[in-house]
Amino acid sequence: MRHRVAAAIGPYVWAVAVVGVLALAIYSFVETPREKRLRSENERLRSRVDLLGRRADEAIAVMEDLAERDNNFYRVMMQAEPLSDARRYAGLERQRVFDRLDSLPDDRLVVLVRNKLDRLDQMVYSQIKSFDYLAALTDSSKTRVTHMPAIQPVPEKYLRTMASGYGARRDPVYGTMKFHEGMDFSAPVGTPVYATADGTVKTSSWQSSYGNLIEIDHGFNYTTRYAHLSKLIAKPGQKVSRGDLIGLVGNTGKSTGPHLHYEVRYRGAPQNPVNYYFYDLTPEQYDEIIGLAENAGHVMD
Repeated sequence: MRHRVAAAIGPYVWAVAVVGVLALAIYSFVETPREKRLRSENERLRSRVDLLGRRADEAIAVMEDLAERDNNFYRVMMQAEPLSDARRYAGLERQRVFDRLDSLPDDRLVVLVRNKLDRLDQMVYSQIKSFDYLAALTDSSKTRVTHMPAIQPVPEKYLRTMASGYGARRDPVYGTMKFHEGMDFSAPVGTPVYATADGTVKTSSWQSSYGNLIEIDHGFNYTTRYAHLSKLIAKPGQKVSRGDLIGLVGNTGKSTGPHLHYEVRYRGAPQNPVNYYFYDLTPEQYDEIIGLAENAGHVMD
């Protein structure tokens, strides 16, 4: 009796098993309409995240560029303290936000990235307002601006034949490391040298290793120095204006070749002259001169 029952229901058991296997296979390998919809939505979300991510990268790059120009141009001009990263990026918490994004569902990830972009947009707006404010201060302080070094001391073409930038360099005579307090521009003897701001000539004479040196007191705590000149044109006590011819490039004093050694000093302390060419340079030229100043290491004095 048992064998007859087993024989009778056996085909049904096999049929159920086959149907179950087929159903499992269909479930595993064939998408339902709902799954297709969810996959499509997920792909759209990821595309939006990628787009927002690229926008965030572009916004950050813009902000970093604006921050550099703000500190190196307007705040130098107005003798304002540069903004620290902590103040400039307050509230951004970039790395912590990125760390949190990695473990979030796609929908919340999109919301947080969008919020990040909103904050960056606000930072850009704030930076523009800062520019407007500092520019307004410039307009109201025209006398000070005319007495602030703001152009290159040699013609344009010699700006791109820089021999050495500002900073630690090897002395060409003694071979020791020293701090180079200005910028050296390689130029032929007789190349004109111009005053970079209005002021009064403080020194126009031979000054030891500087050779023939002109030093100009611009007021507002600024002085500039022009060394190794072949000819001193401006005289002590003479009033000069920005762009006036004051001397000619030479090879006097402690010098290994014809060049101009140029210094900018604020309250007696040397400053990087590359930050004081803002009247002469476009943003692209400024980026170029920054690269030249960093890579130019052949000190000539």
